[in-house]
Amino acid sequence: MATLTGAQLISTGKTHAGILANTEELEQIAVKAGLASGDLAYPLLYAPELLKKEFNSKVADMKNSVKDRSNAQCSCAGHFIESHIDPGYKGGWLHVDMAGPGTKAERGTGYGVGLVLSLVGAPGFDTRSV
Repeated sequence: MATLTGAQLISTGKTHAGILANTEELEQIAVKAGLASGDLAYPLLYAPELLKKEFNSKVADMKNSVKDRSNAQCSCAGHFIESHIDPGYKGGWLHVDMAGPGTKAERGTGYGVGLVLSLVGAPGFDTRSV
């Protein structure tokens, strides 16, 4: 989880975090967890084959900012993180960009605590009713 990009605010606004997952199943689990917990989340574009070129660099393996800020910048940030996952890891992963819902009036909101509790199935955070 990260308060990673102002681009998240453009993508999903102040009340919904942007989520990026490597499987549609995990993406839907996260959306349901957000609805159950009140920590709302909405899927971002998952298209590494289209966006990885944004990180091309003449002097490094990759650069940590996108060439074209108007090209799905929030999704690109998630793909940057994805590129640092061990290539041998074959499980699911979820990136939550919570720049918008994570703060209000320059203070932290606590966003994400309920989402994580719901994702791990903590008592009181049942997603079956959603």
